[in-house]
Amino acid sequence: MNKYQEEIVKPKKDSHKGENGRVLVIGGSKLFHAAAFWAATAASKIVDLVHFSSPAMENNELMRVRAKQKFWDGIVVPWETIEHYIEEDDAILIGPGMPRDEGLMAGEKSTGTIVNDLLKKFPDKRWVIDGGALQAVDVRLLKENMIVTPNRRELEILREKAGGEQKETIKELARKLGGVTILAKGVTDEITDGERVERVEGGSAGMTKGGTGDVLAGIVTGLYAKSPALASAVVASRANKQAGEELTSKVGSNFNASDLLNQIPEFLEERKEILNEKGDSNRK
Repeated sequence: MNKYQEEIVKPKKDSHKGENGRVLVIGGSKLFHAAAFWAATAASKIVDLVHFSSPAMENNELMRVRAKQKFWDGIVVPWETIEHYIEEDDAILIGPGMPRDEGLMAGEKSTGTIVNDLLKKFPDKRWVIDGGALQAVDVRLLKENMIVTPNRRELEILREKAGGEQKETIKELARKLGGVTILAKGVTDEITDGERVERVEGGSAGMTKGGTGDVLAGIVTGLYAKSPALASAVVASRANKQAGEELTSKVGSNFNASDLLNQIPEFLEERKEILNEKGDSNRK
């Protein structure tokens, strides 16, 4: 795994604000807010600046006020200006907390319409597609500059949309989907860009809690702002699972997404070996 850690771009000592990554998180709904805020806060651990917006804020001042009250680690921007921030920022995460299209109110745009219209208009941006967006995406729009982060059910949805079969490997699916990078979440995460396949084991039963996947999506996006797609997915997956294991060693399965979010940064850097006086190798 060290080779992927080496591909992660680190901030330079003489860098200025904004040079170490800018991320936009698009998510949430009138009912579901936490998922998008977990993801945005996770990304803020890595990049210089995080913007957040939600379709639920369109012409809705009350929703904007509520968003600003909840998200303090970045900047809440109006939905009406979303295209400006897509153009400006390095990587965009779309989907956490966005609803499935059933039960929409009259005049509301569906998640599928919002997601696919933006992917069509900005096909060359670094997109990370998660949650509700992943379930609604037109797979014909996926490209090699995009990352998808499906759970087991969402992976099967992608397979069905792509016309694949159950026995099709994740590597074959990634190729069929335009070379998109897939981070398939599970007891063992499977990650591929259609050429290489990596498997990341570990984690704990406590990571079945709601929001842990949103935290992972935010970490992936934060890394992807400046680093290669496959390396971002592998390093994020490994850090996520190691953080879960660390928490389990302290409190068992009694932790939540916020606890995981605060533990992950410790594992984003490669732990170096040092020698003690007896010459034994210890972990720092």
